[in-house]
Amino acid sequence: MSPLEISDKFISVIQANKGIIYKVTNSFCTNEEDRKDLEQEIIVQLWKSFNNYKEQYKYSTWIYQIALNVSISYYRKEKRNKAFTNPLSENIIIFSDESEKNDTQEKTDILYRFILELKELNKALILLYVEEKSYKEIAEIIGISETNVATKIGRIKTILKQKFNQIKQN
Repeated sequence: MSPLEISDKFISVIQANKGIIYKVTNSFCTNEEDRKDLEQEIIVQLWKSFNNYKEQYKYSTWIYQIALNVSISYYRKEKRNKAFTNPLSENIIIFSDESEKNDTQEKTDILYRFILELKELNKALILLYVEEKSYKEIAEIIGISETNVATKIGRIKTILKQKFNQIKQN
């Protein structure tokens, strides 16, 4: 392939899978400028590794793997840079207009707020689970065994259920 063909192919792959990048950046960053920085870093890393893409994997699996790895590294770096942070605002994630919210949407907003509070690996795991990826796909993307995926997701679900129960009690 010529450099132009490679560039065109890369752009078409990114366009077809940009939703993955947006979901990952939104799950790791609450600030719009940070999301933009993280998005750019992910795309740069995807470009750098595009020649190493193995066709045995789907593009979506490859993109998730790189996006999550870059996001986890970014999150850790930001965490070190911001030793003291303000508590998360209750309005960090806004999926719909307040007047249009229904009970299901409100629960979804709360769920994503709880996901933002998880440690980076757990956040990546539950994000893929919510995206309805199979344990096998999650294992390939994250680089752990399917059994480990199942165990960790079970534990994360328990944590999230406990957080929902705390809200109900208050």
